[in-house]
Amino acid sequence: MSESKQGAEAALARIRFDAAGLIPAIIQEDESGDVLMLGWMDAEAVRRTLTEGRVTFWSRSRQEYWRKGDTSGHAQYVRSAALDCDGDTLLVRVHQVGAACHTGAHACFDVDPLEPVVLEESPERSS
Repeated sequence: MSESKQGAEAALARIRFDAAGLIPAIIQEDESGDVLMLGWMDAEAVRRTLTEGRVTFWSRSRQEYWRKGDTSGHAQYVRSAALDCDGDTLLVRVHQVGAACHTGAHACFDVDPLEPVVLEESPERSS
C-alpha cells in the first residue's frame, strides 16, 4: 500500500461519520482563506480526495460521486486537509480554478448574505 493510501486509511479510522455514513467537508480557498462551499463525503470520497489530489464529494440527491470541475472545468486541487477536534467535520484547503458555486459565484456563501445583529464587543467582556 502506498504512503498516501496508508495515510488516508489512518485518517478514515479517526473520522466520526454521521448515521448516514457522511461527514461535512468545508472547502476553503488556500490563498485567500475564503470559505467556498460545504459538501458531503462518505469514506470513499474522503479516500479519493486524500489520495488523488482533487476534491470528490458524495451527492446526497443523486446518490453518486462527483468530482468538482469534471463537467464545469471549475476544479478544486487539494492543498491540505484537516479534521476538527471532534473528528466529525473535514476542512479541505484548495486551489480553486474558476467559480466554486454552481451558480457561477466565487463561493456558495456569496449568493445569499444575511444581516445578523453585530455586537461591537462580546457581552462577556463588557463588565
